[in-house]
Amino acid sequence: METIGFVGLGTIGGTVAGNIRKAGYPMMVYDIRPEAVQLAVAQGARAAVSAAEVARHCRMVFTSLPGPLEVQQVALGPTGLLHGIHESSLYVDLSSSDPDLIRRIESEFHARGARVMDAPLIVGKNGIANKSVQVLASGPLEAFREAKPVLDSFGDTVVYTGELGTGTVIKLAHNLVRRGIGLAIGEGIVLGAKAGVDPQLLWRCMHWGLEVQLNQLLQSFSETVFKGNYEAPASFGIGLSRKDVGLANELGRRLNVPMPIAALVEQIMIEAINRGWSDQSTASLFRLQEEAAGIEARKSK
Repeated sequence: METIGFVGLGTIGGTVAGNIRKAGYPMMVYDIRPEAVQLAVAQGARAAVSAAEVARHCRMVFTSLPGPLEVQQVALGPTGLLHGIHESSLYVDLSSSDPDLIRRIESEFHARGARVMDAPLIVGKNGIANKSVQVLASGPLEAFREAKPVLDSFGDTVVYTGELGTGTVIKLAHNLVRRGIGLAIGEGIVLGAKAGVDPQLLWRCMHWGLEVQLNQLLQSFSETVFKGNYEAPASFGIGLSRKDVGLANELGRRLNVPMPIAALVEQIMIEAINRGWSDQSTASLFRLQEEAAGIEARKSK
């Protein structure tokens, strides 16, 4: 097996690198923290003094870094990968970064004959150590095929998302939705607790309803949003939904509970009702976002 380069041995990167080593790949590593490098060396890796040295000695190099600033520094900085890559090099960034940055890095690397991929990670319920990881890999298809055995060594689900940067876009959209859901749940639980409800009981009841709602969303998006089919009436439409959200907001005002997400949801529902969509499914609210962005989210043909 060829030696794999790895830069960035933090909580995620260190675990990913460990799984690559467990799969039998020799490894050269670099991190700005000597203790992280020493731990990897104790487990069988070779140490490098810079990212550039990793790139000089390893044809395939992975990075796992905190964000765009670190990715730019490691890839393009004075001692970065750019100064060690060669014509057969393949650079794969696992970080949550910026799609425009990875494309700019690709243009710099391409001039030296090297290839670039982004492959950010979504961690599943069993954790990184157990390879409960979805890898969102994008870039040249031949590069993906070349890197896939290594990606398989630390991810249980490897998805090829297409052109360079699309993996990062999916990761950012996923994280946005995930955090937004968490904040909305927080508003509901705090509202209930201040109204005198046992918060654990509230969460058990809420969890049951959310599972039902998620399944309904998965089905309804396929038949409504992704087909542009918004006109069908619903048994529980936007008008009735807005009534319930309004009642929750009114309770929050009485109890002095700040609920900015709920207030925004109600205002969006009012806009839809003013357009005559009261009897339509709440999936129709998606149209307002499409209009604001000037795009239609439809299933690829």
